Amino acid sequence: MEKKGILLVISGFSGAGKGTLVKKLMETYDEYALSVSMTTRAPREGEQEGVHYFFTDRERFEKTIAEDGLIEYAQYCGNYYGTPRAYVESQLARGSNVILEIEMQGALQIKQKIPEALLLFVTPPSAAELERRLVGRGTETPEVIAKRLARAYEESEGMDAYDYIVVNDVLEECVEEVHRLVDAARCEPIRRTEFIKEITEELKGFAKGAE
Repeated sequence: MEKKGILLVISGFSGAGKGTLVKKLMETYDEYALSVSMTTRAPREGEQEGVHYFFTDRERFEKTIAEDGLIEYAQYCGNYYGTPRAYVESQLARGSNVILEIEMQGALQIKQKIPEALLLFVTPPSAAELERRLVGRGTETPEVIAKRLARAYEESEGMDAYDYIVVNDVLEECVEEVHRLVDAARCEPIRRTEFIKEITEELKGFAKGAE
């Protein structure tokens, strides 16, 4: 098997439990690495360079964009956020499966640039359960929850662009399912290009010998 890791892009509705799923996946298996984003916003108390973010200024960020050094990027509240290509590729080369938790727009950008990326969309088992989880957090007003549910409806219309839909009902079972999907993805032809090329060249030699 090729040693290169898989870029695992995880999206999902707000309240689907994406963050908890990623945390549990990384605690359970040591072959995963969390992508570190680059941003132009100032560090917050306790944040470390290269751990939480790569902090930079606007000029350097825009230079990185011009050099195609980002897999995806966006602006939010006046600041840039993006995924550095070099960091992701170095982790993948080491054999780590790089996890990128990102919204749908960014996920689809990545799929266009890196077709071999594995896109997973995380969802609760039902809309009613999603509402229950949002209410249960106790951190948002009914108006904010209504907006999140409306946003979830918009996102639901793009779910079919993902490779797999993952239902996060029982966390432990969901973690195992994601890990199985990543293992299976390693065998797909799009991720075995080096092996296909090598064996084809070897067989070409045999074929010439048989002429």
